[in-house]
Amino acid sequence: MRASRLLSLLLLLQNRGRMTAARLAAELEVSERTIYRDVESLSAAGIPIYADRGTGGGYQLLDGYRTRLTGLTDAEADSLFLSGVPDAAAELGLGAEMAAAGLKLLAALPDELRDRAERVRERFHLDAPGWFRRREEAPYLGVLATAVWECHTVEAEYLRRDGREVRRTLDPLGLVLKGGSWYVLARPHTDRPDPPPRTFRVARLRRLVDTGRTFQRPADFDLAGSWAAWAEQFESSRYRMTARVRITARARELMLALSSTRAVAAVEAAGEPGPEGWVELELPIESVDVALVEFSGYGPDIEVLDPPELRDRLAAAARATVRLYDAPAPEAERDPVSPPE
Repeated sequence: MRASRLLSLLLLLQNRGRMTAARLAAELEVSERTIYRDVESLSAAGIPIYADRGTGGGYQLLDGYRTRLTGLTDAEADSLFLSGVPDAAAELGLGAEMAAAGLKLLAALPDELRDRAERVRERFHLDAPGWFRRREEAPYLGVLATAVWECHTVEAEYLRRDGREVRRTLDPLGLVLKGGSWYVLARPHTDRPDPPPRTFRVARLRRLVDTGRTFQRPADFDLAGSWAAWAEQFESSRYRMTARVRITARARELMLALSSTRAVAAVEAAGEPGPEGWVELELPIESVDVALVEFSGYGPDIEVLDPPELRDRLAAAARATVRLYDAPAPEAERDPVSPPE
């Protein structure tokens, strides 16, 4: 366990440069005292690691030092060939590079790990987009990826959710693939001295030009953390209302399979239907209009108790459906049959 931690510490310093004891301790999930002991052990073993004191200091390796340790466990070799998303790499313009890197990695592995990696690739495939969704077209993704990598400012024309096109000057900081859709986290150029990053859907870019001008990337920007915070805020902003309903066991089963994570959490917290066949709960909803469409699919297995507007509109929709199907079905129009020649 300690040997693995020492190797992880060494690779962290090699890949990220100077890091404080507190940051290393957080990454490796140990105490700072443990980091001090591990650094002493690495130094005693001849690893050129040293510390800079004071503000902005930390541990780092001597310039130019690279470890030659390349050992992988079975599980690590397996995980490497499950972590790639080939389609995403191709969209970013890295398909050929990814294939070449895979071949190089396979060639570097010992025979037994190479065989395992090949078996994993033959038996497992990752298909990221959800069901019943087309992959979004993102024609500017390659240009945007280059701008992210090179820290280039871009000029963009963007279609907002309300249908209005706007022009933005952006410093793109990172790209995220979520459910088959690409998003870019970028810092907009505004009158504010240090504007926070905003999130833009790449498929809504109507025009994008790489200006070639470089920008200074914020030292404290964390792509994964920023995305998680934005995603939570976005999801919370969509569910502004609640509906008090009662549902049958059938509706409960369908909701657990088809609803949002927030609705699923509410359904699970409510428990199973009682002896009368119903369970009452409060469900988060985006709006009355959205809930009307969603709840209509459950038919008599859901009853809305509140708000009254949603209950009344569901009842009206049900009555209109009954009237439609009570009437005789219209005869299908047929093309006149031409007489034989």
